[in-house]
Amino acid sequence: MKVQKIAGITIIIIAIIYLLIVAQNILLPIVLAVFIWFLIKEIRSFFDRSKWIKLKVARWVKTILSSFILFVVIGFMSKLLIDNIEELYKTLPTYNDNITSISKTIQSWIGIDVSKMLDGYSNKINFQSILSQIMNSISEIFSNIFFIVIYLVFILMEESSFSAKMKAIYTDKEKHNRFNEILINVDKSILNYISIKTLLSIITATISYVILLIIGIDSALFWAFLIFILNFIPSIGSLIATLFPAVMALLQYGDTTFAPFYWVLLGVGLTQVVVGNFLEPKMMGKSLNISSLVVIISLTVWGSIWGVVGMILSVPITVIIIIAFSHFESTKNIAILLSKDGKINY
Repeated sequence: MKVQKIAGITIIIIAIIYLLIVAQNILLPIVLAVFIWFLIKEIRSFFDRSKWIKLKVARWVKTILSSFILFVVIGFMSKLLIDNIEELYKTLPTYNDNITSISKTIQSWIGIDVSKMLDGYSNKINFQSILSQIMNSISEIFSNIFFIVIYLVFILMEESSFSAKMKAIYTDKEKHNRFNEILINVDKSILNYISIKTLLSIITATISYVILLIIGIDSALFWAFLIFILNFIPSIGSLIATLFPAVMALLQYGDTTFAPFYWVLLGVGLTQVVVGNFLEPKMMGKSLNISSLVVIISLTVWGSIWGVVGMILSVPITVIIIIAFSHFESTKNIAILLSKDGKINY
């Protein structure tokens, strides 16, 4: 019986993963729409901190205003990002030339003839192609913006009637209360994670932007935006966010001076350490009780399924799974295994 149960669960998991990969173009816009919906809810809850707005202003007015603010910010940042990418694209030939001079300097330092090998790699490295791929990824997101907005509109329309529908589905009061408790915990945890993570990413990106401007790194806004996005990826995101602008400093200045490379590595890296190891734990508290190993596995799995977007969404998805599993006796042990300290507080 146990063998049949394990086999059945394995088949279901494989089927779900297959569906997630095959239906990626359909599911991703829906997931992104839900992510934006959480941000709109956070802006709306910020307005509700004012008693006058909470009592006098209609919910639909606050929703429209929150949506407008969010999309204006996204549009403004997208315009600045595209302008910076275009500026970076024009200066790329200089960076390609600097690779050869850097390789010769490194060869003179270590006393090994690696210049030919590095020159060979430098000829294969095409930064125009890399930036084109980034632009294509951005274009792909914007190509789905129509569907994302449509899904978002219907999600917002369903908000008011969702509670009544759940009452109609769960006529048993105990079952309805349990389901409602799961929704409240998921909503609270995900909203808390998104709002705090967004704030911390903005802080990190802003400080990094100032540091890059002072050092004189080209397209500082682009790298700051990249740092903002990468900070949503757990564990490896902060490391990549530090290395990218540091390598940029190395390519920009060539072998004339390595000081900017070290300063970027120190400045941006220190910012990541302070925010990630001191500020984030204090602000997050114990709201996200997830094992570090589970975070890495989740990052790998969702990254393999949905790429960068999957890596960004890996933690919220894992939180939803843990909360849902913790409310049922048959899956509670799995939730305990996925947690950080074995204590389920949901």
